[in-house]
Amino acid sequence: MVRSARLLLSLCLLLCAVGCDRQHETEKLMRGFISVSGEDLITPDGEKFFIQGTSLGNWLNPEGYMFGFEKTNAPWMIERMISQLVGPDEAKRFWRDFKDQYITREDIDFIASTGANTIRLPFHYKLFTDEDYMGLTGEQDGFARIDSLVSWCRDAGLYLILDMHDCPGGQTGDNIDDSDGYPWLFESEVSQALFCDIWQKIARRYANEPVVLGYELMNEPIAPYFDSMEDLNAKLMPLYKRVIAAIREVDEDHIIILGGSQWNGNFEPITEWDFDDRLIFTCHRYGGSPEQEAFQYLIDFRDRAERPMFMGETGHNTLEWQSQLVSMMRANNIGYLFWPYKKVDGSSMVAVTRPEGWQSIIDFAEAPRTTYHEIRTARPDQVESLRALESFLESIRFANCKVQEDYIRSLHFTNYETYNLNNN
Repeated sequence: MVRSARLLLSLCLLLCAVGCDRQHETEKLMRGFISVSGEDLITPDGEKFFIQGTSLGNWLNPEGYMFGFEKTNAPWMIERMISQLVGPDEAKRFWRDFKDQYITREDIDFIASTGANTIRLPFHYKLFTDEDYMGLTGEQDGFARIDSLVSWCRDAGLYLILDMHDCPGGQTGDNIDDSDGYPWLFESEVSQALFCDIWQKIARRYANEPVVLGYELMNEPIAPYFDSMEDLNAKLMPLYKRVIAAIREVDEDHIIILGGSQWNGNFEPITEWDFDDRLIFTCHRYGGSPEQEAFQYLIDFRDRAERPMFMGETGHNTLEWQSQLVSMMRANNIGYLFWPYKKVDGSSMVAVTRPEGWQSIIDFAEAPRTTYHEIRTARPDQVESLRALESFLESIRFANCKVQEDYIRSLHFTNYETYNLNNN
């Protein structure tokens, strides 16, 4: 009897061990991280993964031209203009509603339905500090916004790339990084420490999240306008290695994405990659020839590094150019994300229609406002301004946007030819 009990106990322990092993393997598989194999990305089930999708520009990092503005083009300029237009309280409400309505689950479901498989989220570092940004101070909502997007992407079957588009101090030195006109990030220890700290916090939060494909450390570092450009370029790789080390302290699994300097086009400053087996590269290109010869230097760098390369931003061109570019990229195993998903007037997957009265907002945004007299002179009627802002908030909802069918077809997503765009 005792011997039988011991045998039964041993059998139970063996079955438990086998069950635990199977559970561990299942959990490991469910983690589902995309991995790197040579020049390919690989899914958890061993299949090649080819990036195709779009970027959610303007949602968490406002950019003037997507509103129809020209001179008022950086986030801080747009925020100040809205406050000058309707006051701080109404501006705060506008930004809250803007973030709630510009991108919703409905947008994400639509993107997935076109055959896209990846979304890139540009975000501002201030979403994770106590600085004033988009109507909030102290209690920023960066993690809440990303958490919602992760949930929507999971349900829609999309991967998500997190892209710090606006870094502390500024990494570009132009309006796109919301800087003071110079890439101070590379000359400021305070900014670099904050840069690394924010990325480590993000990596710690999403370390076990397989929906996140990877972390794009900074967008388009070091514009070509500066006499010190080469000195700045020399500082890019050391800063990349520093922030990668900070991320790897809390997250060993996620892919890390490096862009070249000068609009993500110059990869000469990228001199090391073998120190981390999950590094890949991203390039950008607007305009120029869509033929392979124009991209051969990028392909050559990709082949020399033996790591994946994808086009993180492109677009704003003719449909024929976009179609030719996509064909070239597909032939050369270069994934792609078109910029942006949504903006006024089109040249995007969906177009926002300018509402009635929006021209008065544009006129104010473009008017001289360097003195209080100029602000008072340029400011339109308050009631009309509030009405125009409310109308704009309605116009950005997916249901009120116009799907750009020919634009989407030019992107050659997997099922772009069979997708019935008219049903949306």
